Amino acid sequence: QKYLCSNCNNILKKALQTLCGHRYCSACLTWIVRNNKNAICQKCREEDPNTLSEESLLAEERAFGDAAINKEISELKVHCVTLGCSWSGIMKDFEEHQILCEYALIPCHTGCGHVVMRKKLADHLENGCVNNVMVCQQCQRSLSSTEYQGNGRIPFSWYLIILSLFSFFSQNHSMPSANKDGCRFSEVGCSFRGSKEKLKEHEKAAVGAHMLLLLQHMRQLKGDLCSAAKAAQGFTPQSELNLENKLHVFENIVAVLNKEVESSNMEIMAFRRQSELDQNIIRGLELKIAELHRCLTQKDAGLSSLHKSLLFSEQASYDGIFLWKITDVGRKLQDSVTGRTVGLYSPAFYTAKYGYKVCLRVYLNGDGTGKGTHMSLFFVVMKGDYDALLPWPFRHKVTFMLLDQNNREHVIDAFRPDLTSASFQRPVSDMNVASGCPMFLPLAKLQSPKHAYVREDTLFLKCIIE
Repeated sequence: QKYLCSNCNNILKKALQTLCGHRYCSACLTWIVRNNKNAICQKCREEDPNTLSEESLLAEERAFGDAAINKEISELKVHCVTLGCSWSGIMKDFEEHQILCEYALIPCHTGCGHVVMRKKLADHLENGCVNNVMVCQQCQRSLSSTEYQGNGRIPFSWYLIILSLFSFFSQNHSMPSANKDGCRFSEVGCSFRGSKEKLKEHEKAAVGAHMLLLLQHMRQLKGDLCSAAKAAQGFTPQSELNLENKLHVFENIVAVLNKEVESSNMEIMAFRRQSELDQNIIRGLELKIAELHRCLTQKDAGLSSLHKSLLFSEQASYDGIFLWKITDVGRKLQDSVTGRTVGLYSPAFYTAKYGYKVCLRVYLNGDGTGKGTHMSLFFVVMKGDYDALLPWPFRHKVTFMLLDQNNREHVIDAFRPDLTSASFQRPVSDMNVASGCPMFLPLAKLQSPKHAYVREDTLFLKCIIE
């Protein structure tokens, strides 16, 4: 599994490792980043969407080449799956084998429409290819490859060897005698120079031009050979004719190769066009998915808002009397002691249908002067929908009650608002500063077995606004 790309799920090619620890093909990561704004690692999403972090954000500059995994992959044992082929070896030799595999099916380069095994191409060309016809320059007859060889021409096997060599070199985008920064065809007149990457691009794009340079070089060789032959030995018209025949064979070879190159270029262009169409379809689908995801997010937000509204409407009070049930008292008290949760807010309630919006805040382990010794209880004026129609400051008497669940000794405290305090003016933010009783009840009394303020880990607080 570690040798597979997190995107295409194929064997990694030029593996890159991201900050989150997952691996991608170099080309896959480039494509993802180019086509997705703020792309998130898919593996991180699949493993645990709740633990996504900044490290899961994909970017080429945040990934590094994984030389160790690339080395491991290059040494993996593999075998050829082409029917009849028994080749096996390591991954780094596999691409070269694919180009040379004798059992691979390839189309005949003459355009006759036949697809044959590479090892049977020579037999097909010599005995079965209807397009493999050459014109003899001596008698002007159209001859098959076998007749052409018997007519004094260069053996057809030479042509096949040259063709196979060219096919091998052109597919690898390389020729055997390159210098460090010059084109491999510099010896026949190409003047291009550049980095290795630029050279590869140049040699891939300039195959046809290189064939023309080879043709010109062959013609020049013909002249040189003729001159050398005349100078070194008796020159005869027959020897010149043989040279012309040989040169013509090479010209035919170059013409066939040019035709094959043009055909390959057309296929490449067709593949590129299809790839662009596929990319457009993929981009369209990605946009649709993004739109659907946005719609789902909006619907989720709407459902969440409706749920909150429903919960609020179920708990809201509109007569100035509010009963607050607090569960899990032991855990919440411990959270208050450790500082994990400082205070608890009650649901909002109203003094009347269109009255003041208020809530309670309790500190189970105390706050201010009561911290650590008392339970503190406060009253909070909140921003409401009808504040513009209400008299300010808030001046109603507030009564707090902690209910004894045995109905024996309720804890009661009350206060009237300080009209000069900011806590009771019209709110300018969501809620005013809380005001109330920092020493509402000693903690020892809250937890005393003599009273039933807490029963089954639950307590009840009541607020009455006159």
